[in-house]
Amino acid sequence: MTEVRRDPTRSPTARRIGYAIGALVNLVMLWLVDVTPGWRAVPFLTSDTTHVLGWVNASFVVGIVANLMYLWRDRPWVIAVGGVATTSVGLAAVLRLLRVFPFAFGAGGIDWALVVRIVLVVGAVGSAIGIVVNLVALFKAIGMGTAAA
Repeated sequence: MTEVRRDPTRSPTARRIGYAIGALVNLVMLWLVDVTPGWRAVPFLTSDTTHVLGWVNASFVVGIVANLMYLWRDRPWVIAVGGVATTSVGLAAVLRLLRVFPFAFGAGGIDWALVVRIVLVVGAVGSAIGIVVNLVALFKAIGMGTAAA
């Protein structure tokens, strides 16, 4: 889910450090969800979480692959392709979370289920916009001739 945007004002070394950190963060998240402490350690997640783990894990894996790809080839078109991939899989994960909604919140003053649904919808809308933005960036990079670099 971590998306890295190429910043031409930062040095190549600084960008590469950012890409490595992005890959590491996704790897740590994958480890925390699937290995230890595991998603079952989160008290408000229900057993239905197993129905969304595939997409959540896929978003972490695609984030790792994208950041490793950026380490290998720090070019605008590569960043745009990675952005489309990470955002698309992230959107699929968010939509799956909305459909399954594997959350159970206790009674309290705040309707946390409503808050989470609103956040997920905002995330889905933002992801859809992000996919369009990354596609435009990809076409712009290809049109400018930077794809051959």
